[in-house]
Parts: sequence; C-alpha cells; structure tokens
Amino acid sequence: MAHTDSRRAAFRLYKKLKYGWILATTTFLGNFIISLLAASLFRNLGYNEEVNYVFFLAILATGLWITEAIPPFAVGIFIFTGLLLGFGTDYILEDSKTPVEMYLGTWTSSVIWLLLGGFFLAEGMSIVGLDRSLFKFTIDKFGQEPNRLLLGIMLTTAVVSMVMSNTATTAMMISSILPVVRLLGKDSPYSKALLVGIPAAATLGGMGTIIGSTPNAIAVGALQEKGLNITFIDWMIFGIPMALVSLFIFWFFMVKTLHLKDIKLDLSDITSKSGTKNVFEKNAVIFTLLVTVSMWLTEPLHGLPIAATSAIPIVFLTLFQVIKAEDVRRLPWDTLMLVAGGLALGIAMVDVGLTDIIMEKISQLPISMIGVALVFSLVAVTISNIMSNTAAASILVPLGLALPGIWGFTVPLMISLSCSSSLLLPVSTPANAISYSTGLMDQKTFRPGGILMMVIGPLLSFLTVMLYGVVFM
Repeated sequence: MAHTDSRRAAFRLYKKLKYGWILATTTFLGNFIISLLAASLFRNLGYNEEVNYVFFLAILATGLWITEAIPPFAVGIFIFTGLLLGFGTDYILEDSKTPVEMYLGTWTSSVIWLLLGGFFLAEGMSIVGLDRSLFKFTIDKFGQEPNRLLLGIMLTTAVVSMVMSNTATTAMMISSILPVVRLLGKDSPYSKALLVGIPAAATLGGMGTIIGSTPNAIAVGALQEKGLNITFIDWMIFGIPMALVSLFIFWFFMVKTLHLKDIKLDLSDITSKSGTKNVFEKNAVIFTLLVTVSMWLTEPLHGLPIAATSAIPIVFLTLFQVIKAEDVRRLPWDTLMLVAGGLALGIAMVDVGLTDIIMEKISQLPISMIGVALVFSLVAVTISNIMSNTAAASILVPLGLALPGIWGFTVPLMISLSCSSSLLLPVSTPANAISYSTGLMDQKTFRPGGILMMVIGPLLSFLTVMLYGVVFM
C-alpha cells in the first residue's frame, strides 16, 4: 500500500514538472494581454509613444511579479530586455533619443553594492556562527514563547536599523534565524512570520531616524533647501513613534493571521550548538563587522558613501579567507538581477515623465488639502512597491514642497514615511529581497502584510506628522 502511495505521489510530481509550463505560459500570456489592453486605453489620453511604452512595461512587470508566471529575477531581466528593445533599437520605438546606458547602469548602482556587501557579511557570520550567537542573545532576553520571541527579534531589528543600513541589518538578522527556519521547515507559520517580520521591522524601523532610510534624508535635504531645518532629534520626535506603532501593528497582524500562539518551539538543539572553533576566522568577521558598521555610522565625518564602504566586507572577508570561491558561488545573485530590473523600471518611469503625469493628475483632483496629502502618501507607498523607494521619494518630495502653507512642510515628511511602508513585493525594498533570496519563502507570503501597510502606513504617517506639525511648528 505504501509503495502504491509513493508511486502516485511521484506521478503527481512528474505531471507537475512536465505540464507546469502550460500554467506558467498561460499566466504570462494573460498578463501580456491585460497589459496591452491597459496600454491601449492609456494611449487614448494622447501622451507620446515613450510614455505609453513604459506604462505598458510597468503594468506587465507588476503583473508578472504578482502572479509569479516567471521567477522574480527573470522579470528583472525581462525589464532590461524590454527597455533595450524599446529605447536601443527601432523595432518598437522609432527615433528614440534615450541613452540605454542609464538603464544598464543599475547593475552598478549603490543599492546593488550595498546588497552585495550585506550578502558577504551575512555569509561570513553564518560561517563562523555569529548569527547563532545573536539569536541566542535574543532568546536570553525574550525567552522562547513564540509571540514574545518574534516581537523581540523584530524590536532588535528595528532598533539596529535606525542607526545602520536596513539592508545590512536584514542580512544579519535573517542569517541569525535561518537555523530556526530550517528546523521548523519553510511551510511553518512561524518560519513565514520570521522571514516576513524581519525585513518589515528593518524597513519600518528605518523611519525612526534621518539616517535610518534614504527617503528620510531626501525629505530633510529638500526642506533645508527651502529654509526649514529638521535636526536629528526633531525627526526622532515623530519618527520613532511612527516606527514603533507600525511595528507593533505589523507584529499583532502576523500573530493573529498566522495563529502563532499554537506554535511550540524547542530551540535547545540550536542554542546548544556553537559556531566555528577557528578563533581567527571568528575574530576576523567581528573585526570586519565593526569596521563596516563604524564606517556606515560615521559617513557624515569621512564623506564616503555607504555603497563604497560596503566593499569592506567583500575585501576583508576574502582577504582573511573566511569566504572562499565556493562560498561566493552560493550567494543569491538572482536577487541582484531582481533589484537591478526594478531600479531600471523606476528610472524609465522618471525619464519619460510618466511619474510627472501621475502627479499632475493628482494635483488637479477636486479635493481638499487633507485629501491631497493622503493621495500623495498613497501614491508614495504604491509606486515604492514597484520601484526604488529612493527614486519614489526623489520624485514626490519636490512636488510636495510646492504645496501651500504647512502642507509644504508636512507632506514631504508624509511621503518619506509612506515610502518606507512598501512591503508588498520582494522588489519593494532591499530588505524584502534579502529575505526572499533565502529561497525559503514564496512571493505571496509578503502580500497580506504588504497590503496592510499600504493602508496603515499612509494613515499613520498623516496622523503622526500632522500632530508634530501642529504642536512644534
């Protein structure tokens, strides 16, 4: 009987592998047809062909990311192909003046190098067992009760992300919980909670300080040019409450929807294991971690970009031979393809003026200034889910500055906080991309929390910033 059951299971798996391409192909064609229909309706608005073409690519890429017709990294490559065909040849768009080098340049963007540096740090910590040590420390402080431990891990992640790169924080924390995820299995609700909760905590925690997230710095810089100065402490007055409230709401949502109270944890095997016995390698990783984090924290003093100092772990960990060639081959290079494609799409949307068109339509809406502020926040979180939140903030913050009165001060701040509420897709934030790169979760796992923050994020940012503006302005 057991032999028959195993044969049937093998046959079902064979059929899935053999005929799965039919479902994938049908889904891809469905997305393509829907995107064509949407683009044909958009064309009736009278914009030029470049705008229409990028609109089509954006709709198609978003659909492919959501439906998973092809793997996310393949969507990134598909975006490059579409942009190169459209702007680098005369096959689709004739007489296009856009240089395609700007799209290919995303492969060497600062985000890519930041991700790669984070990957090397995480791999080095995993090799010497520092990730397990960090996890043991969290267990010692918060215990093994599932809900409390999850909250402890998320709080630790959020606090660290306020003073260092969200990307690096996620890489470090994800590395520390991987032994638990592998013990429980990727289908466990608690594994999903950890793999979704950590990148969410890093992204939401980044709201807390000016250096916690790039959109924060963009908003502060734009306001300073207008003569409105926000100090580090000023930002923390509304940033930290926003970060902590968002974090607790997200944690509570996961506890209730994933039914984590029913989970039983036995982490004795993990906490009893020690890392590498090679003291030199462990000290080398600690030294590299301290130097890298110190360089990130002191960027205003030395002026070196965070992306440049991300080369430190790449050089040091290979120089000390902690990470060898076979370790490098294990790194999630497909994640870099995913992020580079998302960045290229964002650049194209800006370059052809598609984002300007969207914001122009919003400014013409017959609604009050409160409604305009909420619309700005909603647009910020929406487009940040499919393009770089840095790019989204760069586009929207200057538009928010043009609003009259107190709105010209508060709306840019709402935009920056809303940009950090984008958690819907792996491409929405590098933190999500790192978690997804483990191969232990599906794209759809991000969706419930991502949809929640698309609603909660703009509302909380509006309430928090308006309260700050009324009290302190």
